[in-house]
Amino acid sequence: MKTTKPHPITLDAGDGQNISVVGDTYRILASGKQTGGAFATIDMLVPPGGGPGPHAHADFEETFYVIDGEIEVKSEAGTYIAKKGAYVVIPKGGIVHSFKNKTDTLTHLLCTVIPSGLEEMFVAIGTPVEPHTFLPPPPMDPQSIEKLIKIAEQYGQKVYPPDFLG
Repeated sequence: MKTTKPHPITLDAGDGQNISVVGDTYRILASGKQTGGAFATIDMLVPPGGGPGPHAHADFEETFYVIDGEIEVKSEAGTYIAKKGAYVVIPKGGIVHSFKNKTDTLTHLLCTVIPSGLEEMFVAIGTPVEPHTFLPPPPMDPQSIEKLIKIAEQYGQKVYPPDFLG
């Protein structure tokens, strides 16, 4: 039976675009191109010491489900240790937040952004890699930081200094 309805999005375990972003490895499971811009889902592997610095995005809602490991989530509202099974929602509105893996084991997160677009920023700033491959974080010299900030701004992000949240 033929249908004009959208087909389900399906991926096998090794499928999807894998990108190294600031030393983490993100696998795009569903992009805005596939969802009509409604949302994007990203499988995130965050090694010890990994995670993005303080940033904000006023027009995106972002959720994290901790599949394994733990992350420290900092925001203007305080600090929360998200352990296996925890769920975190960063609401629209632009609250400054960051997360970091402060353990000595890999943390595995499932991230959804509503609407989509954040995954496109990851593609723009990241480097394609094979699944479960980790690159060292890029150098954060003044030129690299300026380039990152410009790209982030193109995707509705604002980047703050590493010590912004204390």
